[in-house]
Amino acid sequence: MRVVVQRSKEAHVTVEGTTTGHIQHGLVLLVGVTHEDTEQDAKYVADKIAGLRIFEDETGKMNLSVVETAGQILSVSQFTLYGDCRKGKRPNFMAAARPEQAKPLYERFNELLREHGLQVETGMFGAMMEVALVNDGPVTLIIDSR
Repeated sequence: MRVVVQRSKEAHVTVEGTTTGHIQHGLVLLVGVTHEDTEQDAKYVADKIAGLRIFEDETGKMNLSVVETAGQILSVSQFTLYGDCRKGKRPNFMAAARPEQAKPLYERFNELLREHGLQVETGMFGAMMEVALVNDGPVTLIIDSR
């Protein structure tokens, strides 16, 4: 499982003109699932994200987690994170899990984040989405369960 984590001051996702998820302060997560991923991968990544100390404390040091700052999560499925661009001009998406495997694991990942007490908003799995965010910092990290 691969997740791009972006610290955000505000973000929302729309599908066909309808907002499906909106957050204020928190994290935007772009979530990709590959064939070998299991619930263990989802748990590892969810635990890592919930505990990441990437928000400033009272002294200005990145020392607080999204849980500690009562932040929110906007989780967006994104199979293109497993696009292979090494050959040719068109990415190969063979490493991305098929929707019937990826969707349940993506949904379980979001449940695991909620078990940390986080409010999790989402896009719509498999849909064309527009994601807008104000990146705070900017702070952008990549977490890979492998």
